[in-house]
Amino acid sequence: MRQYLFPAIFVEEDDRYVALVPDLGIAIDGDNIEEAYIFAKNSLKVYCNYVENFDLEMPMPSKYEKILEKNPHTLVMLLDCVITPKKS
Repeated sequence: MRQYLFPAIFVEEDDRYVALVPDLGIAIDGDNIEEAYIFAKNSLKVYCNYVENFDLEMPMPSKYEKILEKNPHTLVMLLDCVITPKKS
């Protein structure tokens, strides 16, 4: 099993919440913050599964503090997922 942990930025836009995982180019929205968080975690899991299944290189995550520093007036949270690599 491998665990991945990436910072995500959550922004309210036009009565919706947008979740961004800048290191992976993931952007997804939801009706509320909880929905955006769940969708972002699911997107992260899909991304990580894809990387594992096709034996691609996973980008290194940015440090949480660096993302927070660059986005001081937004909500920044860490997203994680655990992936079981495919069997050879």
